[in-house]
Amino acid sequence: MKSRLLFACSLPCIALLSFGWGFNQKSADSTSKPAANNTSDWPQWLGPNRNGISAEIGLLKSWPATGPKILWRIPLGEGFSGVSISQGRAYTLFAQGSDEFVVCLDAASGKELWRTRSGSTFKDMNGNGPRSTPTVHNEVVYALGAHGNLYALQTASGKKLWSHDLKKEFNTAGPSRDGGFSTSPLIEGDLLLVEAGGRAGNSFIAFDKQNGAVVWKVESDRPAFASPIAITVNGVRQIVFFSAAGAIAMSPANGKVFWRLPWKTDSDVNAATPLFIPPDKVFISSGYDVGATLQRIIAGNATARIEEIWKSKVICNLYTSSILQGDYLYGFDGGMLKCFEWNTGAEKWKQRGFGAGTLIYADGHLIVLGDKGKLALVEATPAGYKEKAAAEILDGRCITVPALAAGKLYVRNMKELVCLDLFGQL
Repeated sequence: MKSRLLFACSLPCIALLSFGWGFNQKSADSTSKPAANNTSDWPQWLGPNRNGISAEIGLLKSWPATGPKILWRIPLGEGFSGVSISQGRAYTLFAQGSDEFVVCLDAASGKELWRTRSGSTFKDMNGNGPRSTPTVHNEVVYALGAHGNLYALQTASGKKLWSHDLKKEFNTAGPSRDGGFSTSPLIEGDLLLVEAGGRAGNSFIAFDKQNGAVVWKVESDRPAFASPIAITVNGVRQIVFFSAAGAIAMSPANGKVFWRLPWKTDSDVNAATPLFIPPDKVFISSGYDVGATLQRIIAGNATARIEEIWKSKVICNLYTSSILQGDYLYGFDGGMLKCFEWNTGAEKWKQRGFGAGTLIYADGHLIVLGDKGKLALVEATPAGYKEKAAAEILDGRCITVPALAAGKLYVRNMKELVCLDLFGQL
């Protein structure tokens, strides 16, 4: 039987390491000044707009054989959570021993500022530890543990403001027969939106972000592993979730369902975040030979529906979302990096060498991390695969999407977190 989840956390079990933030830590070089012309935070899953795109420019277009300068490298416990960066602090989740934690680090040095226990360690044949990426907003970090414990914590201290146990309170068993909660919370106005996956009308929940009160909850979809996005089409605001049953869009005001796209994948592994292509299209893809589709959203007068433009197996996003640039999408079709036209699905090029990797975009280039630790800078062009620089940065299984903020790139595996200078002088 196929593995239950090669989503953002699919790998064999790796033993926990002895853990200590000061041990073997490399301090940031105080003389290193990022040369980026434009910097921004990366406060949530896939960056500021949940599309994997950074607005920063000034990337170094060549590296030595050892790769970009390492600013710091620290040991980190098990887990697949991404790194969120806001106001000079970095946040992620990890497991150590029998406990799971939300941790806050100084982004410049990697020094631990605080940690808050978020539950017990989640253990699974595909890899132990938390899966979800924290969301940082207005001095609060919202974090979802692998067992379904949702926390709102003060960014300054890690003090708990409110919490919910999704399993106990909303009748959910977790994704793919308890494969571990992986979705990342979404802020929309005064709401915090989460795919809880509970039965009896408890699948999609809007919490008051200030006090955690339930504002609305709707539908009874089983949960999958993707994170929701917020989009606006012709004046109609929509929250697009990707559950085990498929994509679904609803009103953030009250949870009213606008449209559904049935989309079943083996063992409910719908994992890649839906991608909005302005002004009115949404791209959906998943692995296990299911493929992808482009749907047009017809919206107006507080209603919306969809119609299919194309559907094919040109790309099967296993757990990493594709990146939009101009008329093209760049993404992983299993173990193959591809470029294709989003309006037709026509393939332009493909390249092996990264396994089932991950990628983000900045300054005209794809920043690609292979699943065994190869980091590469690839020009985002439909003319062909053009690798500008590459280096082996990590070892072991690496399937956490990189994060980029203030000229620093954050990459992790199951045992350490590394911060690289992509903009400074080598």
